[in-house]
Amino acid sequence: MGRVLAIDLGTKRTGLAVTDILKITSNPLETIRTMDLDKYLKAYVEKEDVEAIVVGFPKSMDGSDTNMTQPAIRLKDRLSKTYPDLKIVLVDERFTSKMAMQSMITMGSKKKDRREKAGNLDKISAAIILQTYLDQL
Repeated sequence: MGRVLAIDLGTKRTGLAVTDILKITSNPLETIRTMDLDKYLKAYVEKEDVEAIVVGFPKSMDGSDTNMTQPAIRLKDRLSKTYPDLKIVLVDERFTSKMAMQSMITMGSKKKDRREKAGNLDKISAAIILQTYLDQL
């Protein structure tokens, strides 16, 4: 039984989250530069037992594409070729950034800490995407 890894793809930064071994909880992992994503994933998959990768699938409220919809599809396709033994899934990520911000507020993050988006919001968004996937199982 492997972990499930989630990716919240961004133009500059990408948030990552991972499940526990039993796939019960979703935990923020890290925020990295998007240009380092392939290198990071290669090292992570070699080190950890990963059985699936979930990619956040951005859509507008009306269901139309956003500027990140096609990059997410291309990432899924690339990961499917690079890791043919892993399940690669797109998961709707509408509202995840708003939910991540609300989560930070609820946890008592100061306004200054919430502005530190690079280290917090992206990986929390990835954790919400991952939890959405787990809830669907």
